[in-house]
Amino acid sequence: MPNVVILGSTGSIGTQTLQVLEHLPGYKVLALAAGRNATLLQAQIQRFQPVRAAMAEKEAAAELEKGCGIPVGYGEEALVELAALPEADVVVVALVGAAGVRPTLAALEAGKRVALANKETLVIAGHLVEKYLHQIIPIDSEHSALWQCFYGRDREHVDSIVLTASGGPFRAYSGSLEDVTIAEALNHPRWKMGGKISIDSATLMNKGLEVMEAHWLFGFPYDRIEVVIHPESIVHSLIRLKDGSYIAQLGPTDMRIPIQYALTYPEVVPSPVKPLDLVEVGKLTFEKVDRERFPCLDLAYQAGKAGGELPVALNAANEVAVEMFLAGRINFTDIPRMVEEVLQSFTGHAFLSLERILDVDSRARQFAHEWVSSGEPHTKR
Repeated sequence: MPNVVILGSTGSIGTQTLQVLEHLPGYKVLALAAGRNATLLQAQIQRFQPVRAAMAEKEAAAELEKGCGIPVGYGEEALVELAALPEADVVVVALVGAAGVRPTLAALEAGKRVALANKETLVIAGHLVEKYLHQIIPIDSEHSALWQCFYGRDREHVDSIVLTASGGPFRAYSGSLEDVTIAEALNHPRWKMGGKISIDSATLMNKGLEVMEAHWLFGFPYDRIEVVIHPESIVHSLIRLKDGSYIAQLGPTDMRIPIQYALTYPEVVPSPVKPLDLVEVGKLTFEKVDRERFPCLDLAYQAGKAGGELPVALNAANEVAVEMFLAGRINFTDIPRMVEEVLQSFTGHAFLSLERILDVDSRARQFAHEWVSSGEPHTKR
């Protein structure tokens, strides 16, 4: 009976993972960790009966422990502890942001299979997890698709990787992106996601981070990783073979499929998701990315190619920028401006230790906050 730990159980990926587990006989929820949503976490504990749990803050964890009857830890150390539990077989990392790095490394070092939905681990610490890639199964729909396209295939036969992007809510937007509202940016046309990833999808930074993930997961250089707009979000990714033909993975826009694949790999079992109806889909379209309108994609390519401090700084600055946008403190178009400005203070080339990564992350966040405080953004809010 595989024991599953879910870090980030109250978020979008975490809640869908629990939905998948309800349909998978023989799987046991061993531990759950959440941020601040104590009400939902308590309901999950009652439903799935884990033996351990964790929350972000000490007071909330203590209060929850009184009501649920199991040990509830708090903070990053609790996440690291749950990730390395001896009884755990699979650790689902559905944490948002750089907070996922240490727990992911702890799970990998403890020999666990990691079902990874945390982009930042590979973006800022890909060189640290590279030796553990055989333990990682990606949950992102694009990387899960690539994983399946590569399965059983000689990579020497593959010319390039092609990641698809829906284009987000502003693919065909006719107005000025300077004026878009928070609600408009959160209104993704295809996927239901949390706030951070929804904004990243609107700026296409999400796709840039996925390019960086693909570089580490599949070992391809950046000039052999492409991005195309695919509004239907049916083709999740493709590989182009050296003879010019393509292999693609198609499926419904439902994250429960890649989540289940990461849990059951290499087995493929029936899922609760309605199968894709190609006749109902009707057509599949592909477009070029408007890189002038969405500069975050090129910023990610530049940071990834440079390496060193730049991927860390890019990720940290973007997290702050998204937070500031959602708080109404900057405009949508200030997001790439802030990221580009912060990147200028950092250097590339050398691989970083975990301690150095965390230091760069902290400094980049400080620079991003200072950029906002200095009055650089010309917000209209």
